[in-house]
Amino acid sequence: MELSQADAFARNFNWGRMSAEPVRQTVRSEVDDAPVVRFLQGLLHEAVQRGASDLHLEPLEHQLRVRMRIDGELHEVAQAPGVIKDKLASRIKVISALDIAEKRLPQDGRMRWTVKPGHEVDLRISTLPTLFGEKVVIRILEGTHSHVSLQALGYEDDDIALLTQAIARPYGMILVTGPTGSGKTLSLYSLLHLLNQPGVNIATAEDPSEIVMPGVNQVNVNDKTGLTFATALRAFLRQDPDIIMVGEVRDLETAEIALKAAQTGHLVLSTLHTNDAPATLTRLRHMGVAPFNTASSVMLITAQRLARRLCTLCKAPETLPASSLRAAGVPEHLCQAGVALYRPVGCAACHCGFKGRVGLFQVMPVNEAQQHLIIKQASDLDIAAQARRDGVRTLREAGWCKVQQGLTSVAEVLAVTKA
Repeated sequence: MELSQADAFARNFNWGRMSAEPVRQTVRSEVDDAPVVRFLQGLLHEAVQRGASDLHLEPLEHQLRVRMRIDGELHEVAQAPGVIKDKLASRIKVISALDIAEKRLPQDGRMRWTVKPGHEVDLRISTLPTLFGEKVVIRILEGTHSHVSLQALGYEDDDIALLTQAIARPYGMILVTGPTGSGKTLSLYSLLHLLNQPGVNIATAEDPSEIVMPGVNQVNVNDKTGLTFATALRAFLRQDPDIIMVGEVRDLETAEIALKAAQTGHLVLSTLHTNDAPATLTRLRHMGVAPFNTASSVMLITAQRLARRLCTLCKAPETLPASSLRAAGVPEHLCQAGVALYRPVGCAACHCGFKGRVGLFQVMPVNEAQQHLIIKQASDLDIAAQARRDGVRTLREAGWCKVQQGLTSVAEVLAVTKA
């Protein structure tokens, strides 16, 4: 593998004085060690430059492994001597206001870091005690992403029409579902941007707030102080809200308060962790929510995944046998001769032929037929079958739309979705 800038940066350091036998150092000298500071600065600069969403600092037995998540995939970019492990973790803890002495429990923090004058990014810090030291994961958040349009995220025109119709209603609940890192928060804030008007009172509760939006009352929940999602929701209902956004429905108490708010004249937006839109309805039932509450409150669910976007500078036409495409489940209209399919190539402007990601979305309105199924406590399969009859695309079918538009490859859609 080609040596990255960060790896070259690490190897150029003089680690000699850091790899000697254990010596007694003060916490301050450990934190302010110049090679450690420069190494961390170099890693952060490269992560931002390469468009990484996460930076992983992983202590192994004799070294420190550095990996970056770029376009959804982890890539190893550097290795440093193991002696730097504790020093680097201590430095990160200090600048993110974490307890430098606590190494036995996980900790979470955040900070704002200046890349260059006029360009700042928010960093979310998570530490985890492991066998060979503390693993640190730094999530890199660009605050300007709050204004990404629904079209830019990848929603199809008919999906945007359904979403616009749903958020125009004065009350009810909209749920966004998908795995961690699939862009749920960005989708919610794109909807909030459309709703954020001077005459509207919007309140959000998140853990923590990843995007700052002027005009919105944003609250960071803190379980240690008792400010949970449920506590924040109760307070919101005493603050004359029009729109409430809950970062995540984690438990029955939060779900019931959010559904009650949706039934009493408030528009509620939230997220849930399920595989697709139909599974969200049964997930609420398994949490203990009464089916009639779900049926009367939830009006739309959107599930999403992120697929890597082909680099526009180097993508190349791809010719695949029609029999192979059909065997893989590719729809017939993409198997015909003359249909343009593309594959990744790779160039100086991209990473392995991909640059950025595009969303794949399943937008499912909860209509009267779905409400009857919810009341009957129908299975995921029954709800999914009704969604198909209503013309709702699956996530894989949404992926085929992106393939037809030349935005991603057949292999990528097969990798990130299931049939």
